[in-house]
Amino acid sequence: MKKTGLVYHQDYLKHNTGQNHPENAQRLLALLDCLKKDFSWNHLKLIKPCNPSIKWIEKIHTKDYISSIEKACKDGLWMLDADTIISPDSYKVAVLAVGGVLSALDEVATKKVKNAFCAIRPPGHHADTEKAMGFCIFNNIAIGARYAQKRHKLKKVLIVDWDAHHGNGIQNIFYDDPTVFYFSVHQFPHYPGTGEDKEEGNGEGEGFTMNMPMCAGSGDLEYIEVFENILYPSAKKFCPDLILISAGFDGHKDDPLSNLNLTSNGFRRLTEVVVKLAEECCEGRVVSVLEGGYNLKALSESVVSHLSAFVEGYEKKE
Repeated sequence: MKKTGLVYHQDYLKHNTGQNHPENAQRLLALLDCLKKDFSWNHLKLIKPCNPSIKWIEKIHTKDYISSIEKACKDGLWMLDADTIISPDSYKVAVLAVGGVLSALDEVATKKVKNAFCAIRPPGHHADTEKAMGFCIFNNIAIGARYAQKRHKLKKVLIVDWDAHHGNGIQNIFYDDPTVFYFSVHQFPHYPGTGEDKEEGNGEGEGFTMNMPMCAGSGDLEYIEVFENILYPSAKKFCPDLILISAGFDGHKDDPLSNLNLTSNGFRRLTEVVVKLAEECCEGRVVSVLEGGYNLKALSESVVSHLSAFVEGYEKKE
């Protein structure tokens, strides 16, 4: 039985945003501690992130933008925008976060692991080609999608984004692209203000963006209905060669940055729907990438539930 891959590196802790910033290093420490207590590591294969060639980041971001981030960190700047804090190590860590996703894709594409979860930071789904925002520097998921297409010839990629905040960066990058189906379910209206249901793609990409804006107070029941009755048939029709999950857990009922009511068990059910899709469409190929989630207990328990749905025959401890 193939294991589930887990990407992590201690250098991810070096992206120093300060103790009071929601996206801080304690997030990774808490979820890893919870995994060690409540999950069998025998089911997991630790994947070391590569130090990727910048050419892969340039598939999504401009050279000038990449250079500007490197320079900002070297010069000791501490803000890229009002929300996105950096430190001297942030550029290297952001590159290593991309490397974590690429390494996970290598392991999944070559069938060394069944699927994979990337416990990385900084997150990425708000980052646009030339703009950092919403705690995000490089768009990890978008870079991973292009890498999978170019390196592993996985032509059609489904991105499922269940972060509480709409992944405007991913949407913008692939808005004209029929080879990437972007599906987002998110609180609306909410930061960053995008993700209305009328946003469906443009040109050849029309119909390959699908937004499901959810009202404040929506929880497991509403989300599961969307996944079973809207995502599942739409994705089956698209028939992806790979599924990427933009896995934000800030829709949890205890998270301070949203007004949604998901539970850790709800995230498990969402994962089960995606895993079923992957088994039916693309030989189980799923790579999940951490985005939001800012209540440490809620984040940790949700990740355990998420991974328990990745692992065959695993029963989560109650």
